[in-house]
Amino acid sequence: MSARHFYVAAGGTGGHMMPAHALAEELIARGHTVSLITDARGARLEGILTKGPRHIIEASTLGRNPLKWPGAWLKIRAGRKTVLQLIENDMPSAVIGFGGYPVLPAMLAAQKAGVPTIIHEQNAVLGRVNRLVARKADVIATSFPDTERVKPELADKVALVGNPVRDAIAEIGKAPYPALETDGIFHVLVTGGSLGASIFGEVVPPGLGQLDASLRHRLQVMQQCRAEDIEQVRSEYRRLEIPADLSTFIDDMPAAMAWAHLVIARAGASTVSELCAAGRPAILVPLPIATDDHQAANTREVVAAGGARMMRQKGFKPAELARQIEAMALQPGALANAARRALSAGRPGASRALADLALRLAGVPLALEPLQIGASA
Repeated sequence: MSARHFYVAAGGTGGHMMPAHALAEELIARGHTVSLITDARGARLEGILTKGPRHIIEASTLGRNPLKWPGAWLKIRAGRKTVLQLIENDMPSAVIGFGGYPVLPAMLAAQKAGVPTIIHEQNAVLGRVNRLVARKADVIATSFPDTERVKPELADKVALVGNPVRDAIAEIGKAPYPALETDGIFHVLVTGGSLGASIFGEVVPPGLGQLDASLRHRLQVMQQCRAEDIEQVRSEYRRLEIPADLSTFIDDMPAAMAWAHLVIARAGASTVSELCAAGRPAILVPLPIATDDHQAANTREVVAAGGARMMRQKGFKPAELARQIEAMALQPGALANAARRALSAGRPGASRALADLALRLAGVPLALEPLQIGASA
């Protein structure tokens, strides 16, 4: 099989860049070349797509203010022109977009040049940029079933592949869930996204303090906090006499997730996908200002499977949090059962499935069944 050249385009947030990185790693491991198309913000993220060419292009959001649209379109057209020039030089086999501002000029260029395109949606609601280019894309790769905002006439383009996760996370799901004995330490991991979440510092410590004594006395907490909140949260845990390891950033999230019996977290696409791939029960609190309420939509599948509970932030109070934890942790075997159910909603092979999809679209013969677009990959 001859080596191919692929472009991956992604905006400057970890939620877009990490799946792009996972796909690139898979394609590179199979002997192909991958170029990154991103903006200045994406280029600043460390450790992302370091094994191939990187191209920083002009990009912009159209936003809600029509007065800014002319300037935005000038940047988008400049980015499109740059990508067209790159395509003329590299002749990529396909362009895969992961959402974010740079995807729009990259996809417009690829579609004009006749290069096959895939858009990958990490969330359970099709994002704004992906909606703009979906009609002309060859395939819409989704992470969750029943993704919202996909027009009915585009349903035959949809392939459910999952959201690519790190290999270290997928490996957790292959190991048994850590046994929680009736007198053993109960490990609770609390994470609020890349910057933490102040609401977790306000609610989780007093919520854990209201747990039944049989749980409270066995707690060990690892929690991510905002820098401005961390000392106050530390003081509260000391007052409650609950052992807690606090930090503004969890360096080794796979190790933390492997350690945890229960995770309390936001419901970003990467978080939900990693929890399911690792098989970790969770209490998920969607960000209330997320566009199209997509974080709540991200929880649907795992909640329906019984692997997590979803709490709206307006109802995320200490007493209710304690009640939800007790419902999951006091009944013998309940957490282990929730772990199995979370794992059942996981798609740890998403990177491979998406790479297969890109290769098939590029005309590379694979020793696999033909892909059924419009169904699960």
